Amino acid sequence: MKNAFVTGLILGILSGTWLFIMRSFGYNSTGNHVSPVEYLSLLIPFCGVYFGVKRYRDDDKQGEIGFFDALFQSFRILLIGGLFACLAGIVYINYFDMASNLFAFSGRLFGGLVIGILICLGVSAALMNKSSKLN
Repeated sequence: MKNAFVTGLILGILSGTWLFIMRSFGYNSTGNHVSPVEYLSLLIPFCGVYFGVKRYRDDDKQGEIGFFDALFQSFRILLIGGLFACLAGIVYINYFDMASNLFAFSGRLFGGLVIGILICLGVSAALMNKSSKLN
């Protein structure tokens, strides 16, 4: 659990920082239009989950991990990272971008959830190296 917390914390801090960096460059979360540079934010959860599960596999599992174990670990990482990113989003909306629409921002959070689930599935399939039978 320590690995998931540390990796999730780093993931959440980087995701929260991304909001403020984008704001400093003049991008905001109003409306449904997503600028192309915002798609770079997908690298944050992908790298965080990939390196977190890889570290978990190599350090805690002695190099052997099954699909469901990797999937469970990646969900833990994203859950912790998502909590910290949501807290940063609340601070961002309430204090820095008050003109932002909460509905549009929550839609982006839901989109991030869907993308996060796809990232978890992909990373788990890529890093698994132990076949397991479902009995």
